Amino acid sequence: MPLFNMTALRASLASGQRLLGLDPGSRVIGISLSDVGLMLASPYGRVPRGKLAATAEAIGRIARREGAFGLVVGLPLSLDGSAGPAAQAARDWAHALSTATGLPAALYDERLSSAAVNRFLTGEADMTRKRRSEVVDQMAAAYMLQAALDASIPDVTEPDAE
Repeated sequence: MPLFNMTALRASLASGQRLLGLDPGSRVIGISLSDVGLMLASPYGRVPRGKLAATAEAIGRIARREGAFGLVVGLPLSLDGSAGPAAQAARDWAHALSTATGLPAALYDERLSSAAVNRFLTGEADMTRKRRSEVVDQMAAAYMLQAALDASIPDVTEPDAE
């Protein structure tokens, strides 16, 4: 399947369909889930990152169970906004995952999402290191998905009545 931009992915969904946000790490993939109105992202869980077939099966199972009909995959751009080798690897993985699950996917900038979540968890939530390691991936996925949802809200302004 081809990769979509976030606005096109959102527009392709029927009313009441959700999106899964994915923050792919080297060992774990953080997962978040949108609400049916595509306004709010919530942490959902995480799956181990293994071979593509097993990972796609686990993500597809979650998508079917939760009524998610699209994937938003974190794109690790460089701090200056350029796409390096990690971004290309994320593109390749997102494309392969989309094909394996049969779900359309979009990439969205995930720069500093894990850093922002870690700052919050240590400063505001005062979590232990062990507990942070259990939730940071899914919270980073929610942080990224929320940014993607916010950036893709359709323009609903009414034309001027004259």
